[in-house]
Amino acid sequence: MKFHQVTPFMHVQDLEAALAFFRDLLGFTVDFRANNYGYVSRGPVAFRLLEEKDPACAAPPGNRRFAYYIDVEGVDDIFASLKPKLDTLPAGDVHGPVDQPYGQREFMVLAPDGNLLAFGESMAQISSRGP
Repeated sequence: MKFHQVTPFMHVQDLEAALAFFRDLLGFTVDFRANNYGYVSRGPVAFRLLEEKDPACAAPPGNRRFAYYIDVEGVDDIFASLKPKLDTLPAGDVHGPVDQPYGQREFMVLAPDGNLLAFGESMAQISSRGP
């Protein structure tokens, strides 16, 4: 027996906008879409997107209400490859890449529904690869 991956559910108000965000901005593949549900992946990272238009059933409002952390290798290269598309987002929706005091190098992207996606890599891993 073994575990394969975690695929968190992300509640969104507009499934089409969320699918476009993951596909067109972040380079994910839309593997499945039916009714109010979509499944996107990029390598071993995947999200299950569930459209919930009723505010009473959706995630509670607030600043950066959920955070999803994606461990990556080559955080700066990934950021550079996404930057032209990330530059189309509103000011303040992208932060980094920055070195964090807890030993990670990260960049963060705010999705259309207020979900925060963080992409990070251990700074020890980066330094072990060398220049």
